[in-house]
Amino acid sequence: LPHRIRPPVPRAGWREAVSAAAGALRAGGLVAVPTDTVYGVACLAQDSGAVRSIYSLKGRNGRKPLAICVGDVERLYRYCRVNVPDALLRDLLPGPVTLVLQRSEELNKDLNPFTSLVGVRIPDHPFIRELARACSGPLALTSANISSQASTLTVSEFQDLWPQLSLIIDGGPIGDVQSPECRLGSTVVDLSVLGKFSIIRPGCALTSTVEILTQKYGLVPESS
Repeated sequence: LPHRIRPPVPRAGWREAVSAAAGALRAGGLVAVPTDTVYGVACLAQDSGAVRSIYSLKGRNGRKPLAICVGDVERLYRYCRVNVPDALLRDLLPGPVTLVLQRSEELNKDLNPFTSLVGVRIPDHPFIRELARACSGPLALTSANISSQASTLTVSEFQDLWPQLSLIIDGGPIGDVQSPECRLGSTVVDLSVLGKFSIIRPGCALTSTVEILTQKYGLVPESS
């Protein structure tokens, strides 16, 4: 079974946990991490072998895209073509939102090769942001559950995946384990069309996201 680390509080003690997780990722491993919405499984997005491992872990067909995760807004410009104001990105990120943008040539061709778009996450969770900063390229990130099963808010809820993981970062329960809303995951919004947006998954931050996009930036919903 994989090693399980519960990062100590305060954050000073996190350095060892971050470096252990970064080391496991650099070795091609899959690491379970807490995010601001649900538990996730991360690997290095630029490592094609690790990307294949994450697909087989999910038992997911190869047509369902993985998101990438970076530690800071300025880092996403390298992997995406951004056609919205920088201030808009910073109003939504970090936070429980996945922004879908055109991918750049820099991103690993083996990651979601069937689409020119990529979803980007900067979770509002200090551990995963530190981990993303400790890695040279972006992380590929997916929820820690088998496809079509419920998302997970504690590490024990994805015990069936443990044997395939190199390391588990146990951040304790995320949100309210009793609340179905907490399991919705991030709000996924497509910003790849200039001046427009479309909601791909309502998720847990729909109202505030739509309000920012329409009222502050004047984006219009793509007619479905």
